[in-house]
Amino acid sequence: MKGILGRKVGMTQVFTKDGKLIPVTVVEVTPNVVMQVKTVETDGYSAIQLGVVDKKEKNASKQAIGHAKKAGTMPKRFLKELRNVDGEYTVGQTLKADVFEVGECVDVTGTSKGKGFQGVIKRHNQNRGPMGHGSHYHRGPGSMGTMLPKRVLKGKKLPGHMGAETITIQNLQIVEVNSDENYILVSGNIPGPKNSLVLIKTAVKGNGKIKEFEVISYEETVVDAVEETVEAPVEESVQEEQVEETTTEETTEDAAPAAEEN
Repeated sequence: MKGILGRKVGMTQVFTKDGKLIPVTVVEVTPNVVMQVKTVETDGYSAIQLGVVDKKEKNASKQAIGHAKKAGTMPKRFLKELRNVDGEYTVGQTLKADVFEVGECVDVTGTSKGKGFQGVIKRHNQNRGPMGHGSHYHRGPGSMGTMLPKRVLKGKKLPGHMGAETITIQNLQIVEVNSDENYILVSGNIPGPKNSLVLIKTAVKGNGKIKEFEVISYEETVVDAVEETVEAPVEESVQEEQVEETTTEETTEDAAPAAEEN
């Protein structure tokens, strides 16, 4: 098991050399600091605590400041614990995007978008009643129960707060890893709004299977292509001007002997 914290930036798409289009989510992965290492001998279980996004000391408690000083770093805004990790970690160690490899299966955990207080039609996908012909039932939750037991049964789907829940999407695939620019491309969509915190960890059910594919990479940028198209006509125009000058010189030289003979 391995994992890293990141921020969801947005979605884009990439193409493979087989001609397939893959929708991907861009996850910004700033360096994660190992704040604490727990062992079976000291804590009863093995785990590591990751911290990301610095926080000013004036906004942190004394306990958080002391905890961060043990790792030799600033207090962190977000902390996350990972259990049953593979490999050896040390306090203060920095993890980057290259923790994962291209093709690995991962599970992504995030907080879904909050929808506020919603009715049963949007929240539970129920059907509405007739909107006319004397019907007085339109978007209600339906019957509350039978005559007995004279109470609302547990589990009845009712209006309430929708969204803002912790959701995990399993068996997604790492499409690209860029440790220089600190981002990871994950296939498909992941929960949460833009700039929300997400946890990427090794897939529980995927068994770490690696799918091989080749993504098309573009070496030249759009700016380079525009500059080439702008420079090419200029060179052609210069060559045309030189050809015109040579032709005019030849015509003047031919006309001069003819004038002398006359």
